[in-house]
Amino acid sequence: MIHFWRQLRWQIIGAQMLVVIVGVVTLNLTANTLLEQTVPPEQFTTVHTAVIQALTVAAIAATIAGLTTSILLVQVILRSLRSIARSSQRIAAGRYDERVHVPASDELRAVAESFNQMAEALEQIEQRRVTMIGNVAHELRTPLAGIEGYLEGLIDGVLPAEADTFLEMKHEVRRLRRLVDDLQTLSRVEAGQISLHFTTFDINEVIRHVVSQLQPQVLDGCLKIICERTDQPILTRADPDRVAQILLNLIGNAVRYTPEGGCITVRSDLVNEWVQVTVEDTGIGIAPEHLPYIFERFYRADPSRSRASGGSGIGLTIARHLAWAMGGDITAYSAGLGKGSRFTLTLPHSTTHP
Repeated sequence: MIHFWRQLRWQIIGAQMLVVIVGVVTLNLTANTLLEQTVPPEQFTTVHTAVIQALTVAAIAATIAGLTTSILLVQVILRSLRSIARSSQRIAAGRYDERVHVPASDELRAVAESFNQMAEALEQIEQRRVTMIGNVAHELRTPLAGIEGYLEGLIDGVLPAEADTFLEMKHEVRRLRRLVDDLQTLSRVEAGQISLHFTTFDINEVIRHVVSQLQPQVLDGCLKIICERTDQPILTRADPDRVAQILLNLIGNAVRYTPEGGCITVRSDLVNEWVQVTVEDTGIGIAPEHLPYIFERFYRADPSRSRASGGSGIGLTIARHLAWAMGGDITAYSAGLGKGSRFTLTLPHSTTHP
């Protein structure tokens, strides 16, 4: 590293001196040419000597000024580069809060600001990684604790070795397996390794299928679902199975967080050449401080309620990444607690009939 800085320093100084030498030689040749054309022969030697002396003084002055400027410039550049190099080494060692001083020079300031932005992005990634590990450990601990409790009860004879006990244990195992499957799906979606089979289809047909699939849950919760659809088909080009997966998550969440007697409205529209499916409920709503983070992994606005309902906390994250992979998006809105929620799935519109 020291050899590199020394080499860079001499390269910059050498380049500056080369400019000075080229300038002096150019001036000398130009002066000789002009003298030969304009000065009489009997005065040529005197004038030529005076010009050479002037150029010599100018060359010495330019060399001193060039060396001084080069050294100062090199010091400024190398100081910033050394700072960035030291900071990069600290970041590589795990100190993601490291930042560099932003110099006054426009070029160096741009480099320093870009480096600080990169360091901040790495710090956020690391924070999310640590948070995700903690959340995964917490989510795994819940079903494992339940299974362990049942096993200890069976060993101690507190719980009877009956079918109901084993069914409860099986329920905890299913929760554990569902979490593992969701984590695997999320990792594949975020890595862009999910398989998508694009085709053109009517979004209303997928909505009808999903609503009929969730109808038993709606009846058990004494809820009602209203489907507002146009008479004309609304075509989109996407993966119908993945779209159904997204709608199952959005409508399922609406069913889960809407109290008895509530209403869920599913509406399909064509807005500015985009297909929009809106799932709106009269449920518990989302507080304004929670709304920006609702699509983050394992984020729960109501942790106890979500865990009791069996959600893994990454369903919305998977749904949004699937929408992104198909060229669409999912947005969320809520006027506040107790005022319901609205989720909107946006997909590209297709004018080609299947």
